[in-house]
Amino acid sequence: MDPVTPLDPAAVPHRVVVVGGGPGGYEAALVARSLGAQVTVVEQQGLGGAAVLTDVVPSKTLIATAEWMTIADRAPELGIRMPDDEVDPLSDVDVSLATGGIPVVSAYAAPGLTGAGVQAAASAAGTVDKRKHFVDLQAVNKRVLALARAQSADIRGRLEREGIRIVAGKGRLDGPARVVAELADGATEVLEADSVLLALGATPRTLPTAVPDGERILTWTQMYNLRELPERLIVVGSGVTGAEFAGAYNALGSDVVLVSSRDRVLPGEDEDAAELLEGVFRSRGMTVLSRSRAASAVRTDDGVEVTLSDGRVVHGSHVLVAVGGVPATSGLGLEEAGVRLSDGGHVVVDRVSRTSVRGVYASGDCTGVLPLASVAAMQGRIAMAHALGDAVQPLALRTVASNIFTAPEIATVGYSEEKLRAQNSRYITTTLPLARNPRAKMLGVKDGFVKLFAHPEAGVVLGGVVVAPRASELIFPITLAVQHRLTVENVASAFTIYPSLSGSIAEGARVLDARVGK
Repeated sequence: MDPVTPLDPAAVPHRVVVVGGGPGGYEAALVARSLGAQVTVVEQQGLGGAAVLTDVVPSKTLIATAEWMTIADRAPELGIRMPDDEVDPLSDVDVSLATGGIPVVSAYAAPGLTGAGVQAAASAAGTVDKRKHFVDLQAVNKRVLALARAQSADIRGRLEREGIRIVAGKGRLDGPARVVAELADGATEVLEADSVLLALGATPRTLPTAVPDGERILTWTQMYNLRELPERLIVVGSGVTGAEFAGAYNALGSDVVLVSSRDRVLPGEDEDAAELLEGVFRSRGMTVLSRSRAASAVRTDDGVEVTLSDGRVVHGSHVLVAVGGVPATSGLGLEEAGVRLSDGGHVVVDRVSRTSVRGVYASGDCTGVLPLASVAAMQGRIAMAHALGDAVQPLALRTVASNIFTAPEIATVGYSEEKLRAQNSRYITTTLPLARNPRAKMLGVKDGFVKLFAHPEAGVVLGGVVVAPRASELIFPITLAVQHRLTVENVASAFTIYPSLSGSIAEGARVLDARVGK
């Protein structure tokens, strides 16, 4: 980074105190420091906050492990066998799409040699490992938590190199221009501030009839303490967190029951994407209880019982309660300082992250704007740019890309089809199944699609949905199109690699381009 210089070299540095070291906090701190401010970050849990230590980084690391299990389970479809597989290599290979129905056999297999014969030959050569892949959950969680700590240490190192002071403690407001840090040893430190950024985060919502005990009844932050894979995991809540953990543990080998109070999983997402994912869940052996509300969860001698509102009882070894989050805003002096909170306890902010109190800003999950780390970070950057007089562009949620890390992933950006319908917007759309994409065939990918929305006359890209492995990466060109108001003709005329999954994005744009103005 370039040497730090205040906006006004003759002035005393602007004092910024950031309460909370999550993405909305540490990104704000870096921007404030780059603009010449004297910056202090007060964080109790560790740099990176819940996003790094107990939420985003751990959960996505766990999901990445589960993804490898899914890939390994698909290996036989690609002709990859374990030594003890009793399978005829021609009996279960779906070759209709790839070869027109003509089976393909390795030239290196002896004629008439079956899966058992291959195993016998390999055994004779002394090359057989009888073990199949399995999950050592204790080792998985050890790696998950180690990676989270390493990421937290990296963030801390970056802040310290930039000259940002870090105070380990719990911060609370004492008026609009003062933060009191309660330190671990019981002492307090008073920090005067010209600007305050509240990045307080959120905590898992709990139910009074399903109180977490950290052993059998769990929140998502407690899942990484498990030493053994749950035999039967009941997941209460089918939103993003519930769907991600349900899919991950299903892939890792648990018997999973997903309890959804709505008609389908992921009720706030694209309907086609949610229906596809639910179908995938069911095809992989997951039990999905739709239109079922959990009334309570209690421990039994050897597990848990979840009672539904209609009286049914679901038995399991563990239950994960994933019913949303609660902003961590209580007891921190916010209302006493004049900071306005919503009925749900969120800090009310405008598009440049200002609260109701001059000089006090807020970012991240405590604001309730959009519970994404990327949005929290952007809110923090915008807040400090505004506070320190730099050029600022207000937050525009229409251009925010989001992703659900299931298998397949679901990524979205721009206007959703539900939103376009609700506001009676004119639009054209197309959906291309990934099963038609040559690269998807090579990878054995059968589930997924690319969906685009565009204006019927101007051809401007309004939004898109990608359901695919690594959809979080594939959504980026659509995000660029939405951000810069590109037309489907612009997207269609760009080169793509052949073969590639991104080729379906260009193909979808070509389909829509032919319909523009028609």
